[in-house]
Amino acid sequence: MPTPDLYVQDPGDPLWKVPATGAARFSWDYDDGRDRLLALYQKGKDKQWDATLRIDWGQEVDPYDPLGTPDESMSLYGTKYWDKMNEKDRGELRRHYTSWQFSQFLHGEQGAMVCAARIVESVPDLDAKFYSATQTMDEARHAEIYSRFLREKIGMLYPINDNLQTLLGDTLEDSRWDMPYLGMQVLIEGLALAAFGMIRDTTTKPLPRQILAYVMQDEARHVAFGRMALRDYYKQLTDAELREREEFVIEGCYLMRDRLRGLEVLENFGIPTHEAAEFTERSEFLHLFRKLLFSRIVPCVKDIGLWGERLQRAYLDMGVFEMGDANLDLLMAQDEELAEKLDAERFAAEEQARTAEVAEAIAEGEAAG
Repeated sequence: MPTPDLYVQDPGDPLWKVPATGAARFSWDYDDGRDRLLALYQKGKDKQWDATLRIDWGQEVDPYDPLGTPDESMSLYGTKYWDKMNEKDRGELRRHYTSWQFSQFLHGEQGAMVCAARIVESVPDLDAKFYSATQTMDEARHAEIYSRFLREKIGMLYPINDNLQTLLGDTLEDSRWDMPYLGMQVLIEGLALAAFGMIRDTTTKPLPRQILAYVMQDEARHVAFGRMALRDYYKQLTDAELREREEFVIEGCYLMRDRLRGLEVLENFGIPTHEAAEFTERSEFLHLFRKLLFSRIVPCVKDIGLWGERLQRAYLDMGVFEMGDANLDLLMAQDEELAEKLDAERFAAEEQARTAEVAEAIAEGEAAG
């Protein structure tokens, strides 16, 4: 089925054009760059993988219970609308929620691909261009994966959320070369990592868990890249320039926090907007989800040197200030280890199955002899 026919709501013009600003920068300095960044570039090359082969797409997914997460995770749970639903209706709601979540992941990954390509074009340092080229390929693979999951396993897509689109537009329209780093590598990627992680750690279904674990293994490198590049650059900026970046972070964080309500899903089920907003604000699960979503962003923002008084007040208002002391390196290491563990378990099982098949063939041959 063509993609436009899978959208629950009209996505509008199939092409979204964002005016490009800023300069394309070439570097004629081909000397060795920063050791840390070149090591990350090497890792980016070594860790390339094929989504068609590494992911077991033969695993079945029930579109009406794609994640197996508790019903309490849906903001409609426990309301009068939920009580009136039969099991078929609730299954359809689970399908829509998963479609909405993974559609935002898909649109965000395409945005990340465009931002990574923009970094290749605009960043002045060759070592950063090298790494960004590997990230562009990573993001293309992620968009491929989420698109395939939605089309083949869920059979439904949602348009990009307005707030996510606004942040992407602001990131891409800014002429300063560091803004795609800040908007994408720190804010959007940081938030996506936390969202992926929460679903990865709560889903009981093997295919979405596998997808999220492998994507997160790549994203851990991307956030590390943003931290390295911006930490070095922001040491050179004036207080006024740093405050401008902090204002961008504050606005972006509020946008991302407010995007996570999924009102589009409830409205699609005929629930008035004001009631949908009320249900989401009362959801204990959503409050926890929102808070955890900033677990990657806040320590990263602090690490790169954006920690002014106004930014700290904003994080206090959001209730996430204490996350500035989180160990980001440990979180990233755990993301990589989990993906490697999944690989080891999967290939061990496949090897065991091949061994059993060979043993059975030998036994049959001996019996026939």
